[in-house]
Amino acid sequence: MRASRHAFTLIEVMVAVALLTMIGMVVVTTMRNSLMARDMLAQNDGVQQSARVALERVSQEIRLAYLTSSTTAVNTYQTIFIARDNDPVDELWFTSLSHRPMYKNTHECDQTEISIWSEPDPENPNLQVLLHRESARIDEEPDQDGVILPLAHGVKRFDLRFLDGTDGEWMEEWSTIGTETPNRLPRAVKLVLVISAPDMEDPDELVDHTFVTTILLEYAEPLARSVFASGLNQDGAGEMGDMGGLQ
Repeated sequence: MRASRHAFTLIEVMVAVALLTMIGMVVVTTMRNSLMARDMLAQNDGVQQSARVALERVSQEIRLAYLTSSTTAVNTYQTIFIARDNDPVDELWFTSLSHRPMYKNTHECDQTEISIWSEPDPENPNLQVLLHRESARIDEEPDQDGVILPLAHGVKRFDLRFLDGTDGEWMEEWSTIGTETPNRLPRAVKLVLVISAPDMEDPDELVDHTFVTTILLEYAEPLARSVFASGLNQDGAGEMGDMGGLQ
């Protein structure tokens, strides 16, 4: 009788093992969910960071886009601003003053050629990889040579719209070598970037992250001021006397 008071029965051992098993399952499930949540938050932060870096770089380059007034030079260089409306990713070629030399004593300046386009994402054929090409030398082949690097992965949409400074209309395409907008930059560019990433609640599903920005080009002509905004007097002359235009 005295020895039985200090021992466990079989039922007590089984109950203890069951409780330990349940506690272990709860701990493992909690740790697994915590790790999955951490990974998803890290992935979401990665998507946000990737989009911010891509938008910041593209915005800076488009903001400093420029065109030379010399359009008759042959076999030297050509400055352009050409955008093609594609589904789901638009394409863009332009010259800019955004280049930063990385090495000392290199024969480079701030002039550069930029190309932006896409190719299928190797991890998901339904999505795209946004590619960026930069060449520190401007020549007569604005879509050749240079360094190619990825800007963003998992891109579902990259859409560009262009504000015509002469009439205030938004256009889907732009070409400085065409007849509609010859050797003329858009006043502003509206950029929409959509990146698809796994959902935090259901990793098997993709959720879209949309980023929108509007870029004002520094070297573009200002918007033409409307005659209704100039305050015309009875003689038809503007009160301010100058119809130079809005910034």
